[in-house]
Amino acid sequence: MAAATGFGPLASAPAAAQALRPPAWLQEPPASVGPIRPTWEALLFARLDAGDQAWLPRPQRLPDGRIRYVYRQRRGERDLTMAQIHDLLRHPPRFTAERAAITALLAQLWGLGVRVELTTPRVAAAAGEWVPREAVIRIRPDVPDRGTLDFAAVLNHEAIHVAQSCRAGGLRRPPIPLGLPVRLSAEARELLAQPLYARIPPRVRQLEQEAFSHQQDLALGAQLLRTLCRPDNRPGLAG
Repeated sequence: MAAATGFGPLASAPAAAQALRPPAWLQEPPASVGPIRPTWEALLFARLDAGDQAWLPRPQRLPDGRIRYVYRQRRGERDLTMAQIHDLLRHPPRFTAERAAITALLAQLWGLGVRVELTTPRVAAAAGEWVPREAVIRIRPDVPDRGTLDFAAVLNHEAIHVAQSCRAGGLRRPPIPLGLPVRLSAEARELLAQPLYARIPPRVRQLEQEAFSHQQDLALGAQLLRTLCRPDNRPGLAG
């Protein structure tokens, strides 16, 4: 969290995060937990809207009457100036390209026979996982509440893993590396050093390095699925 006060220079300061409480109708299944189906996309985007709002600066009045703005920061982001804060509040980002990418990725995955679920992954602490033998992507139920950018990156990350399976011969095959260049961000390197990934085999680490390196390239995930994957015609897989 960071804070900017009044119209003076920007100052970083800790602040307690305010819990985001979506409307009750968004907390009930099937919108919050379970397979994401085409007819539920509007509910998913409503949750992404709420998550995006949580990243916007919030005004707080100080005892001396001044106003400070508190906002969340992603790792590596610089503090905002007051001009940037006011511009964000006047013109909140719409994430049009990211929303279109999410829609396209979901449609491609459903067309291939991949089920996409909002449910707790079996790998503890993972934001998402691809399970080839079941042709299912599991995304942690709280990820949509983190907003469009985070959800799009997680979905694209798992789509890259799907493409790695397709490269191995089919959706249900264990993934193999695609040969993509590895360019890890500082955040990804730190994440791969955590206990969740510390003891994974070198082959699996290579798969994760590819996915982490390219998860922000939302066009690449869709391109890999089109190039490498063929539909699985078994019944009951598509959302």
